[in-house]
Amino acid sequence: MKQSNPTHKDTITTSYAERFVSLKRELEALGYFCKGTVLKRMMKCGQKRCACQHDSSMRHGPYFEWTYKAKGKTINIRLQPEEAPVYQKAVDEYRKLKSLLTRMERLSRTAIAPLARKALSNLEKI
Repeated sequence: MKQSNPTHKDTITTSYAERFVSLKRELEALGYFCKGTVLKRMMKCGQKRCACQHDSSMRHGPYFEWTYKAKGKTINIRLQPEEAPVYQKAVDEYRKLKSLLTRMERLSRTAIAPLARKALSNLEKI
C-alpha cells in the first residue's frame, strides 16, 4: 500500500486552516460590541461672567458622550459617568471585531487561490 507524504501545498493549506481556526476562536471570545466613540468633554456654559469663559481649566464637566453614525446621521448619546466605561469596552470590542474580520478576509483570500487551483487540477484529472 502506497503511503502518501504531505506535499508543500498541503502543508500550506493546513497552515491557513489552522490560522483561520485560531482567528475564529478569537472571534468567539469577543463580548458585546457597538460602533462609535466615547468622548469625555469639558464644556463652556452660556454665562458671560462664568470663569469657564476665560479659563479653559475651569470648564464644566467632565461630560461623557457616545457618538456613532446610523443611516448617514451622527447620533450623540449623553452618558452617565458610570456608563462610559461600559460603552468604551463595547467600542473596543467592535474595533477588535473589525480587525479580526479584516485579518480573516485577507487570510481567506490567500487560502482560496491554492484551493481553487487544486479543485481545477482535480477536475482536469477526470
